[in-house]
Amino acid sequence: MDTEAQQTERDRSSRPCDGEPGTTPGTRGPEERSRFALISRITEWLPGGRIALTALSCMVLLLLLNTFVIQPFEIPSGSMEPGLRIGDRVAVNKLAYRFGAAPRRGDVVVFDGTGYFGDGDYIKRVVGVGGDHVVCCDKEGRIQVNGRSADESAFLYPGDSPSTVPFDVVVPEGTLFVLGDHRGDSSDSRDHLGSPGGGMIPVGEVIGRADWIVWPGHRTHLHRPDAYARVPAAGHVDGSHG
Repeated sequence: MDTEAQQTERDRSSRPCDGEPGTTPGTRGPEERSRFALISRITEWLPGGRIALTALSCMVLLLLLNTFVIQPFEIPSGSMEPGLRIGDRVAVNKLAYRFGAAPRRGDVVVFDGTGYFGDGDYIKRVVGVGGDHVVCCDKEGRIQVNGRSADESAFLYPGDSPSTVPFDVVVPEGTLFVLGDHRGDSSDSRDHLGSPGGGMIPVGEVIGRADWIVWPGHRTHLHRPDAYARVPAAGHVDGSHG
């Protein structure tokens, strides 16, 4: 009896399938072969084959990114000049205020203004958050937040005053008081104080934070200014006037 031949047959019949533990690297298991076959069938069915499948995959990825992560937004007016000009494209970070984070004073945000400012999306700077007492203006013509005067000269449009419209508001919790940087050419919370919602934007209507100018020219990061860094928390009025 040829015992060596019998052992060889047993070894061959008990050898693991390709792709299973113990297989030679580079071989495909049943599941991988099945996926490969499915991709092959899809490419055969699609006009254009693999090129069309690659293009379709890229489109799906871009759609997911646009829906959940980053959304492009074109600046429609001069209300945020000089920092943002008509035609600039900004990348809106849609994850900025997820997972417990909230808008902060100085952030440039894009929001759905339907029912508050009018139909469509808007871009403005956050000046007051929930609980803040926002007043215009102090003796030097500056906006005060919780008793602290803010120096907004770093981003205000040259020649503009912080506001020619006086106001004295307390921002309800869960809302934002927003202004354009070009105060002389911006329809913002000041213009809707008597409208439903009092000119405040619900945080839930914020689409995201504008983090980058991506077009035209080189990419520019939009930093949060220091103008409101010394503003005390809501409910803690600062007795000084900066």
